[in-house]
Formats: sequence, C-alpha cells, structure tokens
Amino acid sequence: MIINTGCRTDIPAFYSKWFINRIREGYVLVRNPYYTSQITKYLLNPEVVDCIEFCTKNPEPILKYLDELDKFKQDWFVTITPYGKDIEPNVSDKEKVIESFKKLSEHFKRNYVGWRYDPIFINDEFDVDRHIQEFEKIAKALKGYTKNCVISFLDLYEKVKRNAPNLKPPTMEEQIELAKAFVKIGKENDMTIYSCCEKTHLAKYGVNCSGCKSQSMIEEAVGHKLKPPKKKNIREDCNCLMGTDIGAYNTCGHLCTYCYANENKALVKKNIKDHIETSPLLIGEITDNDKITEAKQKSWVISENNQISFI
Repeated sequence: MIINTGCRTDIPAFYSKWFINRIREGYVLVRNPYYTSQITKYLLNPEVVDCIEFCTKNPEPILKYLDELDKFKQDWFVTITPYGKDIEPNVSDKEKVIESFKKLSEHFKRNYVGWRYDPIFINDEFDVDRHIQEFEKIAKALKGYTKNCVISFLDLYEKVKRNAPNLKPPTMEEQIELAKAFVKIGKENDMTIYSCCEKTHLAKYGVNCSGCKSQSMIEEAVGHKLKPPKKKNIREDCNCLMGTDIGAYNTCGHLCTYCYANENKALVKKNIKDHIETSPLLIGEITDNDKITEAKQKSWVISENNQISFI
C-alpha cells in the first residue's frame, strides 16, 4: 500500500517531529474528516507500506530525519512557486527551499524528488510572461537535481473563491502558451513537464498528461511492479496512486490564499494549537467516543513469479 502525507496538509514543513515519532512507534491513527468519531489505525511498516509519498513547500525540517526514513521507499514533490507573502504568507524563503530541495535530491536520487509549479493563476502581478520568466529562473536553479516538473492550473473551489477572489485560472489560450514555453524550458534543463488533473489537451504541446503520481512513476521510485486495488480517485481526470492520506484538513500553517484544504485562518490556528507531537493523531488525542479500526494492509508489490507479494 501507499501512505500519502501531503494532500490534506504539509507534514514535513509543520509536523516532522510528530511524523518521525509515528515512524519510531510503527503506527499512526487517522481521524475520518467527515465522520470524526471514526479513527483508522495504519501500521507504518516497510513490509506493508510500499511507498511513502511526500508533498511539501518546505522539506527543511524533516531533512535531519532522512536516515530514519531510509528503510521506506519514498516519492517526493517539493512545490516552489514565485509568489509573495500576499499569496503565500508563511512559505519559507524560496532560495532556502531550493537549497533544501538540492539536499533532498542529493540524499536520494533525482528521480525520487520532483518539482511542482502550481497552482498557476493569473492576476495583476502574474501574467503569462511573468510566469515564464519565473519558471525559467527556478528551472535553471534545479537543473541536475530533478527530472520531473508538475504543473497545474488554479481550481476555483468555493473556499478559494472566498479567500482569493482576485485570482483567476489561465484561459485555454494562456494555458497553451504557458505549456509551450514550459516544455521548451524543461528540455533545456533536462526536465519532463507533467500536468496534474488537466485532461489531455496539452499533450500535443509536449506535456506528459499521464498523471503526476502515476503507477509507472511510483514503480520507478520503489523499484518494483505494483498491483494496487482498483479505486476511483475523488478528483476527475486524476490517474494517480494517491494512497492513504494520514494528514488532516485545516492544519496547514502556510495559509496560502489559494489553498483548497484550509477553510479559514482561525480554524487552522486552533488545530495547530491542539497538535501534540507525542499523540498518535495529528490533531488532539483519542476520546471516549472514538472508535478505532485497524486497517487491512497489504503490500502491492508483485513478486518475481508475477504473483502479488502479501508480505
């Protein structure tokens, strides 16, 4: 199976000590975001966890724990965008994030660490030309440290409309112009450009539309063929193995205005205050009303005789 740490919050940036405590104790508890009294227990054991997926805007806090994580196969994405504090209030200095990216890449191999440039939006400060200029600067800085870059365009969820009314997705013409330029810059810097949940209309311009965490990409990271159970992704046009997310919504301290995972600042601040590094739950502790169910976990690795390896 796959453990995902990055769809609901940014665990490496804000909860790395909690996460390494979970690794050391060998399990994690995850509260159902829709039925909050339901909790699932997942073993954090490399015999059943085939890969841990990370997606972060700041890997620096977890770098000191990488040796302890080495027993797990891993797949990393680091998001680096050119936006300022008005859009990404608490994201670390981009130059520092780039340096942390390089350290991460040096620890693993560059095919394990990808760059995300998303979400892409248009406003008074960032038009198509500005995006192309900034994308090229970051691509040049990361040359030799990654071979993958994922792009996606702003999705106007209701909470995004409410929190960032001045941000607009690029038009179809703008998407095509950006795609053409990014593919060219990617080739110059030894990177393949992938799209995330953007259908296939950019494929004719050189964008790989197979998915940002497709099965083939995960297989390359883990070094084995996988046979995952059939599961429909929540997001339309998503072709990725997203795994089981152990994070929680409304807990990301970056407070980016375009974030789909945070409702509002007040709720995020409350949840961060309720975080306990030693708790098996990301936020709070177990209560008398909680029901804990142990997950049925199996490795998806296909053994040499082409049978699933149930380790």
